Amino acid sequence: MLNKKINTWARWIHIYLSMFSFTALLFFAFTGITMNHPSWTDNQQQVEMVEGKVNTTWVVGSDTSSVEKSQIVEYLRDLYKIRARLTEFRVEENECTLSFNGPGYTAYGFINRSTGSYELIVTKAGFIALLNDLHRGSDTGETWAAVIDISAIFLIVISVTGFIMIFFMTKRKTKYLWVLVIGAITFALLCYHHIIH
Repeated sequence: MLNKKINTWARWIHIYLSMFSFTALLFFAFTGITMNHPSWTDNQQQVEMVEGKVNTTWVVGSDTSSVEKSQIVEYLRDLYKIRARLTEFRVEENECTLSFNGPGYTAYGFINRSTGSYELIVTKAGFIALLNDLHRGSDTGETWAAVIDISAIFLIVISVTGFIMIFFMTKRKTKYLWVLVIGAITFALLCYHHIIH
């Protein structure tokens, strides 16, 4: 009776969790391939330098605290449709530097504090690079980091429940276990070969 319940639960979890997380697992599998071939994104990167001027009252002043950071950030976001996170805003005596970073996107700028003029270098790495950054969790924030962790946990549970189900397939259990052992040994040898070379 206990074995039957374990088999039922393992099968139920395996099937429904596989279906629920199918898209996420397919995404991470696909981007695992694209990350392994960085040359595929070589021709997709676009770099653009833009210039302009912010309101001088936002940056002038004798100390660093007089800089209106939020005003500047919102102005640049609205003007250039920036959706990436602000990762740096440094204020010095003569200039400000700021960076926006997101998946497949960076914007790095300098603002002259005496004139309000700025230069902003915008880099768009392309769609595949964006997907690769999502896979790595690069500049994606805590929410997406949780998505990566949960997807990894789902894959572990799916793998473990699939392994448990083998023991309830009496006619083919030995064959499946041999395939599992051969696969594990093959993977271990490939890892060892990669490490020593």
